[in-house]
Amino acid sequence: MKRLFALSLVTAFVMAAPAGPAFAQGLSLIRDSEIENTIRTLAEPVFAAAGLNTDSVEVHLVNDPSLNAFVAGGQKIFINTGMILKADHPGQVRGVIAHEAGHIAGGHLTRAQEAMRNATAQSIVAMVLGAAAVMAAGGDAGVGGAAVLGGASVGQRSILQYSRIQESAADQAAIRYLEASGQSGRGLVEILQKLGNQNALLPSSQDVYARSHPLSQDRVTALRRDVEASRFAAVPDTAEEVAAFERMKAKLQGYLGRYTVTLRLYPESDSSIPGHYARAFAYHHRPDVRRALAETVVLLERLPDDPYFNELRGQILFENGRVREAVPPYERAVLLAPEEPLLRIGLARAQIALNDPVRNKEAIENLEHAVRIDRTIISAWHQLAIAYGRDKQFGMSSLASAERAFLSGRSDEARGHAARAEAALPVGSPGALRAQDILNASRQGGKTRNRRSR
Repeated sequence: MKRLFALSLVTAFVMAAPAGPAFAQGLSLIRDSEIENTIRTLAEPVFAAAGLNTDSVEVHLVNDPSLNAFVAGGQKIFINTGMILKADHPGQVRGVIAHEAGHIAGGHLTRAQEAMRNATAQSIVAMVLGAAAVMAAGGDAGVGGAAVLGGASVGQRSILQYSRIQESAADQAAIRYLEASGQSGRGLVEILQKLGNQNALLPSSQDVYARSHPLSQDRVTALRRDVEASRFAAVPDTAEEVAAFERMKAKLQGYLGRYTVTLRLYPESDSSIPGHYARAFAYHHRPDVRRALAETVVLLERLPDDPYFNELRGQILFENGRVREAVPPYERAVLLAPEEPLLRIGLARAQIALNDPVRNKEAIENLEHAVRIDRTIISAWHQLAIAYGRDKQFGMSSLASAERAFLSGRSDEARGHAARAEAALPVGSPGALRAQDILNASRQGGKTRNRRSR
């Protein structure tokens, strides 16, 4: 998956704050290596069956409690946290992904895509929020219209809303993809049943999915009939899928949910791994450091080689000022999953905080490794700017700040940093060339070329 912006809320969950109205309403994108890998594992067989390049399809997690998923900006699928938290098993999430893959493969919303093709995922979330506001207002372009591309040519309904014919086509495509990959389509039927009562509500009270994906009993009946005719209708989720799904739900609930609700769903009597996982996050945010760390002890006793349990322990220690103690579990996490850039960013943040020149150089190595894997994680560039500055690499520090500003949509700031970087770096060097790319792109409002500067 393509990586996005990281605010320093917690290391395990990196929030990507979109510009514009979405930010004002607290909508954001969530980055988490474990959750991304879980969703990717569910999605890849579907994408392959759909004939989609699995490396080209981006799946983004939106921090929103409503039951929703949508396609926008080419091959970008957005799934709300509410969709995952309200799902009962992984097959339901897979069914939604298969349906959205049907929209991509079917070329739906193509008229809207040209203006959005190069938009960042953060910008698309802001656009869609504006489109949803218009739809909730009954399609009045005067309400929320400014939130939809700021007056550009994409209409509010074309961003988010499908026709009944397209919905039926996406349903049929989803069944074909699930059949081809030997998986059951019952999860998709179950999700639609969850939405069955939405049509009876006022538009302002409906989940966005019910408004943007026309739903009828005939559609559900037809889909159920086709699913039950499949020879894979009764194929269950694998034990590995269920375990990963339950961990994902526990993590989201512990991080995003209310403390009292989390403890009701995962009481102290729950000795399962998801139970300990959810409570560790809940206690950490209360904050109750002693209990949070105690939960990580149990988790690591059971699975000492789990990178995400090590990451969580490092995170709790770091965010409670115990920086030196946080480094070993972060290092362990990176050792266990060396190609996960978010883990390296967490470790680098702790190394920088030690304010030691040797550790600072190690942080630079980790951050450079992270951005080689994924250039779009804004927090990596922020930390690199700090680390380069402390290492007296001022030109590279300015370049990292330019990358951060450009990815955040702050073109004027990006130009200023890029100009300083170009002036400080050797003429013709990879860094100077990259600074020129950012200068040109920030003037034109387009994308930069992906030069291999490091």
